[in-house]
Amino acid sequence: MEELNQVTQQVDQYTELAIQFITQYGGKVVLAILTLIIGLWIIGKIGRAAEKAMVAAKVEKSLAIFLEKLGTIILKVLLLISVAGMVGIETTSFIAVFGAAGLAVGLALQGSLSNFAGGVMILLFKPFKVGDFVEAQGYAGVVQEIQIFNTIIHTGDKKTIIIPNGNLSNGNIVNYSTSPLRRVDMVFGIGYDDDLKKAKEVLCRLVDEDDRVLKDPEKLVVVSALADSSVNFTVRAWVNSADYWGVFFDMHEKVKLTFDAEGISIPYPQQDVHLYKNEG
Repeated sequence: MEELNQVTQQVDQYTELAIQFITQYGGKVVLAILTLIIGLWIIGKIGRAAEKAMVAAKVEKSLAIFLEKLGTIILKVLLLISVAGMVGIETTSFIAVFGAAGLAVGLALQGSLSNFAGGVMILLFKPFKVGDFVEAQGYAGVVQEIQIFNTIIHTGDKKTIIIPNGNLSNGNIVNYSTSPLRRVDMVFGIGYDDDLKKAKEVLCRLVDEDDRVLKDPEKLVVVSALADSSVNFTVRAWVNSADYWGVFFDMHEKVKLTFDAEGISIPYPQQDVHLYKNEG
């Protein structure tokens, strides 16, 4: 009989404790659950709306998705901290832990964060895009892919170069694809004994005969230097960007062949050696 009374007393105690807990925390728990459910729904709506807004603003899709997920994670963490505070859990320690963890991660990933920031700047301000021919960090090639942390370019000899975005965003970038036109700059030398006017006429004719050279802007053929062993002509011709190297290489070959046919010399460095016999 005594054992039955003890069991009954324990049940009454546990029931009383449960009633006290429900009375004290039941409303807070229900409110916290409702806040969590509604908060997650609102965060989802905000994330989708933000992604659509960035896509409409022509932000790079990969960047838009990344920023949407990052913002969603931050909002969810803040929501969980708020819900924990609603049910009476001390959140100061959580905030301190998150702050310390964030500082440690930031110091450990300092280089990666720099590359991430550089990638965001490149994707937002778009100094170049996929398909552009650029020169940066000592490399020149066609941009194949712009990632969050790195940019991948292919050189003319099919090498794949991976450049960290941190260095790329803080360095000089030459984008050859910004303008549809490019100017081909060439220098050709003739001997001092050669006919200057004839050489100029030959150069003008060769430029005019190339259909890839544009009439506007007009070409330029001028004497640019009286060098040590040659009279140098500077030839400048405007072409479409895609024709740049074709015109550059073809013009050098045509000039050499035509100068040879016309009897115009192309000087090259040479050295005279005099030998003296000592008869002493």
